Amino acid sequence: MTPCGSFPRLGSSRKRKARSVDADRRFARDPDFVFRRIAEEVILLPIRQNMGTMESVYALNAVAARVWELLDGRSTLGEIRERIVAEFEVAADTAGADLEELLRQLQAIGAVRGGAP
Repeated sequence: MTPCGSFPRLGSSRKRKARSVDADRRFARDPDFVFRRIAEEVILLPIRQNMGTMESVYALNAVAARVWELLDGRSTLGEIRERIVAEFEVAADTAGADLEELLRQLQAIGAVRGGAP
């Protein structure tokens, strides 16, 4: 098995321009992805596609894992951002930019559905 450090990382912190999150949009987890905590790692993997390669296993940082838990299709991005601000002591503009980047990554791998207000 490939070491966890070589999995694509979702939610990794990079320098980003702060931008406002479209607070009324709602996303839901795609049921074809599962989320597991294994030892100190949190992973996301597809259950119906290409399970044979390690490229389809994604490691989540703590914030990305919490966002994944909150993507229920009912909570708005504004509500999720406020929860992240409260739970991780981060500025709202930073949380918004990070949330947008994470959602872009999740959409790129087909792990979320929705996006409409």
